[in-house]
Parts: sequence; structure tokens; C-alpha cells
Amino acid sequence: MISAAALEPLLAGHESGAWAPEALHALDTGEEFPADAVAVLDDAGLAASYVLTPDSDLPALVELIRTVARRDLTAAIAHGKTFLGSMPVWIAGTPEQATRLAERVRAGDPVCWGLTERDHGSDLLAGELAAVEEGDGWRLDGEKWLINNASRARFGCVLARTDPAGGARGFSFFLVDREQLPPHAWQVLPKVRTHGIRGADISGFALHGARVPAEALIGAPGDGIGIVLKSLQLTRTACVGLSLGAADHALRLARDFTKERELYGRRLCDLPHVRRILGRAAAAALTAEAVSCLATRSVHALPGELSVTSAIAKAYVPITVQDTLGRLAELLGVRSFLTSPPGGGFAKLERDHRICAIFDGSTVVNRTALLTQMGRLGRLLRRGTADADAVRTAADLTTLPAPIDPARLTLTSATGCSLVQGLPEACEDVRAHGRPELTALAIAVLESSRQLAAELADFIPVSGGLPSAAFTLAERYERLYAASACLRVFLHNPDRPAEALTKDALWLRACLAHLLDLPDTPAYDELAQAVLDWTGPGFTLLDGAV
Repeated sequence: MISAAALEPLLAGHESGAWAPEALHALDTGEEFPADAVAVLDDAGLAASYVLTPDSDLPALVELIRTVARRDLTAAIAHGKTFLGSMPVWIAGTPEQATRLAERVRAGDPVCWGLTERDHGSDLLAGELAAVEEGDGWRLDGEKWLINNASRARFGCVLARTDPAGGARGFSFFLVDREQLPPHAWQVLPKVRTHGIRGADISGFALHGARVPAEALIGAPGDGIGIVLKSLQLTRTACVGLSLGAADHALRLARDFTKERELYGRRLCDLPHVRRILGRAAAAALTAEAVSCLATRSVHALPGELSVTSAIAKAYVPITVQDTLGRLAELLGVRSFLTSPPGGGFAKLERDHRICAIFDGSTVVNRTALLTQMGRLGRLLRRGTADADAVRTAADLTTLPAPIDPARLTLTSATGCSLVQGLPEACEDVRAHGRPELTALAIAVLESSRQLAAELADFIPVSGGLPSAAFTLAERYERLYAASACLRVFLHNPDRPAEALTKDALWLRACLAHLLDLPDTPAYDELAQAVLDWTGPGFTLLDGAV
């Protein structure tokens, strides 16, 4: 399988062809699918990384997604959908089903995920597409809508109602092979025009008497909703790569513009206000990366807690990057709105990224999922219990991830969130470094944790809906996770980022200041300089070179 280090120069080699920014922009304008760009990814063998095996490396997959996304989100989302679409088979399929699908995925056959319906959106329990046992197989009838790659995919993992009464045990998954159906059985619905990712194949399909064999059933009848929830724990975690790539792209555009643009006889990047905005945007991007690091490695090290960590990652990372794009749009001024020169592609980037906070569960959906477990999370936060060994394994980026075991996924986390619950230990370890500013920030983070733990003592989930104030609690919990992720990356990887970020604990000071919502700190100015000096493809904590 290809690595991110190999994929980056390969895509760079196509910058005058299929991956030329102007070519991708023209396709977006014409709402045309980026077929040539996707073909390059197919030829590179990227799809092989979407096959989930015990030896799979989810952090490495996220870096691949990030590498593609920093060039074009439409192509990244279109190609990466196969990972999402095939997940039910990797989670609950038989060895024979997994082997057959893996062969087709590696050969480049796209897979779509047939979950949502026109009249029901994310309310999967209201789904109407039905599957009825018929002879030695099943007959599927109904419609799925707003499906990525609905017209291009050969395979669809389709959620169907198998019990007319519905309910949590009333749905099942089927792997449907279009090539085994007559043409009338799978009818593609018209493409839907979208605000962003305009060239993506967003449409739907209708099944009319689609007969599939018994072996098309994934798992047992009635397992569908449980398979969805476990699949989402992995797909939501992998989605963070899209937002990290968008942040890289936006920071590069802002860096280039502020270095080249002059105002009142000075470069923009020399103005204190500009540097503060640029530095805080960079700090936000690095907090998103730290969250991504710990969440993706938790797939290997803390799989029993993924119902919590995946919801946190999917809520925190896209919304943080979207807010960061807003900060950088302020620097770019009118150029952030231009879709033609001298605009540098920022308008398309900002439009495309908006979808990242919506698919695989919107920010509200993920915060609701977090809040359903908040009573236990609050109790465990007050107790301070944590799997310290697993946290250290997840945080040490020099260690190889443990094998992925889908059997260890659970619908709720009995142990809460060890990363957040271990925050006092991390704060104490950082205070031991003896840097006064860092110590003050760590104390402030710890106080935020204690305040939230106390407030959660009175939190009771409300049936039939949650008050708006509850979502603020979820957001604060996400920030604690982000702070703990930053602290752990710092503690367990002292030599990992480049010196420009590690000197005087710069990146950690800036990230904690951002998470504490401090409007100004010298660390923002210093981090802005690191952005201005950055020359690599990604602004990152990971590879030792900014």
C-alpha cells in the first residue's frame, strides 16, 4: 500500500495535468466529476488502504486522506467514500464477504453507503427501504438519497427495514452488487446540486424488486443499527483527515498572501494584528491535529472508548477547522470571495469544507451522542479513573499501533474517556517542566476540568430532546479532550515536531492559550513566524519538519 510520503510527490507530479489547480477549479465550476484526478488515485493503489484488516494503520490512512484533501476536497471525499461505504463488511461481514469485497476494492471498484432517505435524513429508524425474504434470498425495494457515489459505485452497503415494525432490531445491512442486478432494479436518481464539492457524485438510487442472494446479508437480521453505530466509530474518526488537509491548504494560502501583500509600505505579515490572527489560526489547526492523533490511535489502543472519542473527533475537528477558515478569510479579505484570479482557491476550499461537519453525523448529532453518555463521563471525570497505559500507548507516536479488532468496539464506553479522565496527571507532568507560562496554562486547564466535572454532577439527559445549554457542556468536554491530547503529544513526543515548534514549548503554549480562549499571547506571534517560515506540504506536529 502507498504511504503519504510516496503519495505527496506523486500528486505533485500531476500538478500540470489532472491535479492542476486550474483544472480542478474548472471541473468545480462545471459541476463535473474529477474523473482524471480520481484515476490517478486509483493507479496509485490508494484504494487498498480502505480495506480494513488487523494490520491496518488508521493514523496512516488519515495521513493519506489529508495528503489528498490538501489539494482537493472534492476528489478526496469522492475517492475516500469507499472506505466509509465498505465499513459494515469490515465490521460485521463473514471472512468470505470481506475477502470478496477486498478484492474488488483493491481493483478500484467504488462502494457507496446507502443509509439516508429523502424524508428521514439522519433518523435511520424511520427508514422505509425494505428487504423481504424471498426464496433463498432477499428482495429490496425503496429509495436512498443524498448518497455519495450513488451512480458510480458498483457496490452499495444498504440499510434496509427487515421488520415492518422497525425499531432498533428492525433493520439489516445488505451488500448489493449492481452488476448482478438487471438494469431496472437499481435506478440512479438525478445528481443533486450542492454548495460545495460541486463535482462530487451526490445523488441517490431506487431499488425496484432488487433480488440479492442470502449471502448478501451482512451480520444477522436485525443487526443493522448496531453495525451502523460501530461503523461510524471508525468512519467518523477517519474523516478528520479531510479537515486537516483543508487546514494545510488554507494556512498555505494565508502564508503566501500575507508574505507577498503590502499595506501602507509594510508586508501584511509584519503587522501585529495579522500575525495574531495567523498564529491563532495555526494554533487551532494544531489542536485539531492533536485530537486527530489521539483519536485515530485510540482505534488501536482504546477501542472500547471509541463511542466517545469518535464523537468528540467528528464534532471538534471539522468545526474547529471551519472556524479557522473564517479567521483566515479575514486576512485574505476580498480574495477569500473571489473564484477567479487573483483569488487563490480559498472560496472553493471554504465551500467544500462545510460538508465535513455534516456527513457521518453532523456536529449536533455527534454532540448528542456524547451527551447520551455524559452522566457516566461526569462520574468518571470526578473519580479520575483512566487506563493510563493505553493512554501512553496512544500518545507515543513512535510506537507501532496495536492490531485493529472490531470485536472490541462497543456501543457505549464502560470506562468513559481515559484521555480526559487522566488530565490531572498530564497537567502535573507538564508543570514539572518548570516553565512558568506553561504551568499557568496547565493550572487553568485543570481548573476548567474541575469546574466541568462539578457541573456534570447535576446533568441528567432529558428524554425527547436536550436543552441548548447541554450542548455547551459537550463543547467544553471536547475542549478538555483537545487540551489533554496536546499535553500528551507534548509529554510523550518531545523531539517529534521541528525545533521551530518545540523551542520553549511554543506550540503547546499557543494551543492551550487557544483552547482557553485567550485573545492574545506572545505565543500567537511566535507561531505565526513558524507558519511564515514553513515550507513543507503540511503544517504538522507529526513528521519532525515544519
